Amino acid sequence: MKLVRYNQLEPQYPSTFSGLLDRVFNDTVHSDHPRFTPSVDISEDEKNYEIALSVPGVKKEDFKIDLEDGKLTVSGERKKEEKKEGKNFHSLESQYGAFSRSFYLPEDIAAENISAQYENGILTISLPKIEKKVSKSMIEVK
Repeated sequence: MKLVRYNQLEPQYPSTFSGLLDRVFNDTVHSDHPRFTPSVDISEDEKNYEIALSVPGVKKEDFKIDLEDGKLTVSGERKKEEKKEGKNFHSLESQYGAFSRSFYLPEDIAAENISAQYENGILTISLPKIEKKVSKSMIEVK
């Protein structure tokens, strides 16, 4: 089974292009609660799946990681630093606000052994696989 990204916005897409522009403009520019979507890398080896979210500037205590019915949800918030007196911004490309990413996990995950580590702006979630037990037996031909 493969990891599949859960897109919680899918049913909320506007049906027209102008509606999409209105939604993007209103939700990102005029929102009191801005949102952003961090980049995610997903990898796999023989023993683990690994999800790495790029979220620099977020404190460890601002993350919330939940696992419910096979869906892993990572959420948190990157707070914007207050404007400094005497600074004139010429470009501001950093994204701030709340974020939430959800992933449906395969069935071969050992949920009790999931771990998360935050270092250098990358939140890494390790999802160990359940070891496959190989049973071998000899069958006598009669």
